[in-house]
Amino acid sequence: MNRTRIFGALFFTLALVVTASPAARAAGEDPPAVGAAAPDFALKCTGGGTHSLADYKGKIVVLEWTNPGCPVVVRHYKDGLMPAAQKAAKEKGVVWVAVNSTNASHKDYKEPAALRAAYADWKPAYSTLLMDADGKTGKAYGAKTTPHMFVIDAEGKVVYNGAIDNDTSGKNPERINHVLAAVDELIAGKPVSVSTTKPYGCSVKYE
Repeated sequence: MNRTRIFGALFFTLALVVTASPAARAAGEDPPAVGAAAPDFALKCTGGGTHSLADYKGKIVVLEWTNPGCPVVVRHYKDGLMPAAQKAAKEKGVVWVAVNSTNASHKDYKEPAALRAAYADWKPAYSTLLMDADGKTGKAYGAKTTPHMFVIDAEGKVVYNGAIDNDTSGKNPERINHVLAAVDELIAGKPVSVSTTKPYGCSVKYE
């Protein structure tokens, strides 16, 4: 094998190593699969202070991507569906974290106080509302829509990724809330039977 072919083979091998390394995936190009460790984060709360996933070690955590400028989010809150789900989960000891990844240049972006106020009339019951204007956390999880839901078990693994429910039109009185179903199965010590669904709603307004 001549020198050119040797160097070519070495370069190709090095490229594979770099592409597969955690650092190469840090931008969120490969969101965590179900069963994988959930990415940690440290985000500012609209009420002040910083929250991280590590703060909730040993607890079941629900992550909800949200944007009050999205009609689908508005429907879920105005109809009382999201607040009711939040309350039901929290009563079972679950931490419910809402995350807004709208970038600062988008028309839907709101400063923390204004964002918090936008939900006030809907009487939300989430544990905290976090700002992710640079989108790093949203991209790390692969959040695509508002809402887009993730359930993380007490060991810090993603066990559900997808839609809040199976009612995309808002007209199904027999809707199934996939998030609460996953939470109930975790609490009962059972595997999550429906671990992935297709999220629906508005696109996350990344930069």
